[in-house]
Amino acid sequence: MAAHLKKRVYEEFSKVVQIPHEEAPAKKLRLSKPSKSAALHIDLCKATNSTDALQYLLQFARKPVEAESVEGVVRILLEHYYKETDNSVRLKIASLLGLLTKTQGFVPDCIVDDAISTLSNEIPPVLAQLLDTLLVIGTQLPESPAIRQRLIEVACKHLSDTYFGVRNKCLQLLGCLGVMDTPLTKENEGPGSRDVQSIISDYFGDQDPRVRTAAIKAMLQLHERGIKIHDIIYEQACRLLSDDYEQVRSAAVQMGWVLSQLYPESIVPIPSSNEEIRLVDDVFGKISHMVSDGSWMVRVQAAKTLGSMLQVSPHFLEQTLDKKLMSDLRRKRTAHERARELFTSGEFSSGRKWADDAPKERLDTNTVNLIASGACGAFVHGLEDEMFEVRIAAVEALCQLAQSSPTFAEKCLDFLVDMFNDEIEEVRLQSIHVLREISTHITLREDQLDTVLAVLEDSSRDIREALHELICYTNVSTKECIQLALLELLKNLNKYPTDRNSVWKCLKFLGSRHPTLVLPLVPELLSTHPYFDTPEPDMDDPAYIAVLVLVFNAAKSCPTMPALFSDHTFRHYAYLRDSLSHLVPPLRLPGNGLDLVDSRCGSGSVESAQLFLQQSLNRVSVIQNLETPGAQDLLDFTIRDLRRLGELQTELAGAADFCATYLRCQLLLMKALQDRLWNMAVPLCLKQNVTATAAAQQILEETYKLEFLYSGLESRQVATIHHVRLQAKALQLVLTARTRQGLDPLISSCEKFLQDIESFQRLFLTELPHLQDSFVDKLLELMPRLSSCKPVEMVRILQTTLRQSIQTELSYPLTNIKPTGESDNPLKFTSGLVVALDIDATLEHVQDPQNTVKVQVLYPDGQSHVIHPKPGDFRKPGPDRHRLITQVYLSHTAWTEPSQIEVRLLLAYSSSSASLSSPSLASKLGWSDSTDSLPPPETAVEGTIPFSKSVKVYIMPKPSRR
Repeated sequence: MAAHLKKRVYEEFSKVVQIPHEEAPAKKLRLSKPSKSAALHIDLCKATNSTDALQYLLQFARKPVEAESVEGVVRILLEHYYKETDNSVRLKIASLLGLLTKTQGFVPDCIVDDAISTLSNEIPPVLAQLLDTLLVIGTQLPESPAIRQRLIEVACKHLSDTYFGVRNKCLQLLGCLGVMDTPLTKENEGPGSRDVQSIISDYFGDQDPRVRTAAIKAMLQLHERGIKIHDIIYEQACRLLSDDYEQVRSAAVQMGWVLSQLYPESIVPIPSSNEEIRLVDDVFGKISHMVSDGSWMVRVQAAKTLGSMLQVSPHFLEQTLDKKLMSDLRRKRTAHERARELFTSGEFSSGRKWADDAPKERLDTNTVNLIASGACGAFVHGLEDEMFEVRIAAVEALCQLAQSSPTFAEKCLDFLVDMFNDEIEEVRLQSIHVLREISTHITLREDQLDTVLAVLEDSSRDIREALHELICYTNVSTKECIQLALLELLKNLNKYPTDRNSVWKCLKFLGSRHPTLVLPLVPELLSTHPYFDTPEPDMDDPAYIAVLVLVFNAAKSCPTMPALFSDHTFRHYAYLRDSLSHLVPPLRLPGNGLDLVDSRCGSGSVESAQLFLQQSLNRVSVIQNLETPGAQDLLDFTIRDLRRLGELQTELAGAADFCATYLRCQLLLMKALQDRLWNMAVPLCLKQNVTATAAAQQILEETYKLEFLYSGLESRQVATIHHVRLQAKALQLVLTARTRQGLDPLISSCEKFLQDIESFQRLFLTELPHLQDSFVDKLLELMPRLSSCKPVEMVRILQTTLRQSIQTELSYPLTNIKPTGESDNPLKFTSGLVVALDIDATLEHVQDPQNTVKVQVLYPDGQSHVIHPKPGDFRKPGPDRHRLITQVYLSHTAWTEPSQIEVRLLLAYSSSSASLSSPSLASKLGWSDSTDSLPPPETAVEGTIPFSKSVKVYIMPKPSRR
């Protein structure tokens, strides 16, 4: 009781006197990541048997390890490695050591000694895995010669192991780490200094084929590292070409090629004779023999290797096309040698037989051959091989050799033409491409052209178009060839109407390359007569247009040809020159006493159009701000002129459309900022607000077209586009403040707009000096004020700045995306079923068309379908050009009459409208206390842009019959 009373009195007294209490010192806590090595150690200690330990190691292998924890984990693994008796666990630990040394940021020099110490008294599979770990360590430390030397010595020490895997890893170590001047001592051969190459070459004759393959690959690895291989291993490499195992033969082919490139002019002797030939010729003959190898993979590699041996002698090259051994590759005795042999034998001419002592060029079967008989006709064997992979490799090799030797190109022409009849489409297509590449060296005869043109009957569109491309760049020998080619192309046009554009293009180049051969055929082709008038052909006939394209392109280089034209031919030229200007060249055609000169044939037409384009841009650049009197009329006239320029001058269509679209954005912005709209109360100009909102949205859409629809844009032009987009967003913000009620949406919009300003500043920091006195330049000057002011004041500042900003000067880009497509045939089908519509579009400068190009179909009732073409529907005929060939399936209910559907291409885009989000942005905003309303750092704007003119197609879904 007394104690309780004493405690109560002490508490009451302490309330009055405020006795200070002694506070206990605070404990300091250290936060750290859990140790990987400790966790692994605990897991391995919990393992009761080898199976559990193996499971823990497998689980640990799936977890990432930081660079700073690798050394500790390696120590734990090594500790358990020495304790473990189960070979499977030791093998897994050795594998983990190799994986850990590959960790990014870890330097493995601290574990080299421990890794080497584990090699003693180990079973072969684990030893091979440990050597693989040492190989990883060596490749991670290329700048440490001491460690490299130690690892090479370790490899040499274990090269005598009986297990093939150990020898393989040792050879791989020597190939990846050995250098030219490394003196080594091989313990099993006694003292002596040898280099790496001699040690590796000793294992070319190893009893295990896997070791022989590893030895060759190790030598090739030295070559890839820039170490010159000694030519003394040439005989060993040649013997390996006849090895029993295909992996060895395949590696030996590579080794032979490397030696032929290093020592092409070295002289090597022919076995069992005194003859000598160049090393590159000898290797070529031996690899030619490998084209008849029993393994098709070796045959493919041999054929490909032959194509890269461009230094071979011409007579060796020509021997690959003849199965019989040519006389110039067979060693013949001279007349002096034969006379001496006859004299030493003691036999003389009896005189009974005329010229029986004359020197004879008879070939003896015992004479020496400079090339093996099995190597004769290597390409003939390759082109007739049963595996199409070998045939393709032989065709490609012929192409490479023919491109460097015009003589060889003429000799192999017949063989390539015969491959056009191959049963495999891929082989036929590759043969056509090859003949196209060597077309500058060859001229087709009539029989060869007949074989080539027979491929036009092929059902594959790719084959036919590739053949059209070949004919474009091929020379023919006679006018009969021209007549034959035209006849077959017209048959092709009649059988496959979809090939129309490709056939016309083919005849364009055929006529321009052979004007003198087309000249004697003109009366027959145009059906003209010296005395009688002939009926005028139908201009809607594609075959007649094809003939005119051939004739007009030949007439460009043949001034005497227009005299053979009839009157209607001149009219047809004028029509085709306007409708198919890309196929019909400008000509000066005298007709009826008048000179029909194409208005576009002037040499300076493109230059004058470029000058007009630049003058138009300079004219609108004088507009100081958006309120300049007459600015709207000037922009209207300039936009009209630029669009007309794009229609007349196709070379500048992209630049003109780009500039017109940009000026259209400026015009829309100018109309949206009219005085009468902003000086009236909001309820009195509700309609004008709706118009301004639509204009701002249209400007945003047009800026995305400017950014993604045109190529060749420089950084300054992209900055100009983003500047216009920023103005449109500012206009949207101002209109939001005028039309919407409530402060929360306005605060969110203001925060988002400040992020857009910071994003623009970060992305286009180098372009800001070119945007002086512009809208964004003034905003950056007012940025501290904008970050701290109220939303209403910020909107007022934006409105004033928008109306006082000057127009940004623009330069035009190089070109634009110009897809094309045609389909004008009416389609009839039963309602409820589907009909296929062929789509053929050429895409220029489209990046990643497989993921960005889509096809849209618009029906008359407002329905629309978007189709994603398959990746296989895209071809790449040239750089920066793609071709889309696909089919769109249409279906609809029954209609009472035919109607048009529209088909167009869409380009998908994705743009990051807020590429920068400052973490301190919320603290800068004086009117926002939380960051809940902030948008995410990256706001991706995605959409599609129509980037082709709509193609209208008549369709007629008919009711089904009952």
